[in-house]
Amino acid sequence: MTNDEMNVTVTHENKASKRAVQTRGMKPTPAFIGASWVALGAGLVSYCIGLWNSDMLLNEKGYYFTVILFGLFSAISVQKCVRDRSEGIEVTDIYYGISWFTTLTSIVLLVVGLRNADLSLSEKGFYGMAFTLSLFAAIAVQKNTRDSKFFKEEDNTYF
Repeated sequence: MTNDEMNVTVTHENKASKRAVQTRGMKPTPAFIGASWVALGAGLVSYCIGLWNSDMLLNEKGYYFTVILFGLFSAISVQKCVRDRSEGIEVTDIYYGISWFTTLTSIVLLVVGLRNADLSLSEKGFYGMAFTLSLFAAIAVQKNTRDSKFFKEEDNTYF
C-alpha cells in the first residue's frame, strides 16, 4: 500500500466537521458551569443589593439597573456574534458592529454615571467591579450553555 492510498480524501463534509470539533473544544465541566453561574449570581445580586441599600434617588437606581441589563444583553450578543463567526455561521457586519457598540456604550454609561455620582470612591469601585463580574460571568454562562447544548445534541445522535 502506497502513501497515497493510505491518505484519506478530505471532503467538504469532513472539513466542516473537523472545523466544528476544533472550534467547539471540550465539553464544559460541571465545576466550570457552576462557577460561572455562581459568579453571575454573585455579581448581579451584589450589584442589586448595593442599589437597594444606596441613598440614591429612584431615578438614579433605575439608571444603574438599566445599564447593567443593557450591558448583560450586549455582552451576550457580542459573544454570540464572535462564536458564530468562528464557527462559520454568517453574522452581518451591521449586527456585529452594533453588538460591540452597545457593549462599549453600556460600559461608558456606567463610567460616566459613576464619575458624576455623589458616591464614595469605594462605592463607585464596588459598582464597577460587580458590573464587570456580571458581564464576564454572563459571557461564560452563555458559552457553557451553547457548548453543553452542542455536546448534548451530539450524544443524542448516537442513541
